[in-house]
Amino acid sequence: MAIETVQLQTADGLTLEGELQVPDGAHAAVVLAHPHPLHGGNMRSIVIGALFAGLPAAGVAALRFNFRGVGASEGTHDNGRAERLDVVAGLDALEGLGLDLPLVLGGWSFGADTSLAVYDARHAGWFAVAPPLRHAEHVAAATDPRPTLLVVPERDQFRSPESAAEVVASWTNTRIQVVPGADHFLVGRTDRVVELAVEFINHFLS
Repeated sequence: MAIETVQLQTADGLTLEGELQVPDGAHAAVVLAHPHPLHGGNMRSIVIGALFAGLPAAGVAALRFNFRGVGASEGTHDNGRAERLDVVAGLDALEGLGLDLPLVLGGWSFGADTSLAVYDARHAGWFAVAPPLRHAEHVAAATDPRPTLLVVPERDQFRSPESAAEVVASWTNTRIQVVPGADHFLVGRTDRVVELAVEFINHFLS
């Protein structure tokens, strides 16, 4: 399956670099947001790379991109605020394909938190891997009826499953799936993350 290089345009005038895979007969599409840019995160980080490979193999189109200030993407880091516009630019790019597919916001770590903070009428749900939940007061998903799945590693160094459950106890239509034995970086367990993403899309969104 060919990987297409794409450029995303943000509402504040930046051009971001990205990559897209659209399998034949795709039944959904996902925007994948990467971990923290100031800690080495980019669109090829391990979990995003696994999802970008595994989702198209399961019939789901996948778009990954570098946040502003990362790689060849224009702009500078804004601590998750303006980065919401980068996620929306990903939705714009998928919508521009004209495929009329359910759209999902997905992300890992910083990218998960940023995606959870994005409200956009066009997408069908959120798939958040190891979200630190650092800005729970600015989470669009908390009160939205669309389905949200949080994939929380059992040994996550930044937000344990128990702590995550407390934070999201009042959220609407939100589930937590624990990945046994995994820490925040999910080394050796990315296959399980892909399985959970596919199950979420197939059972709740397609």
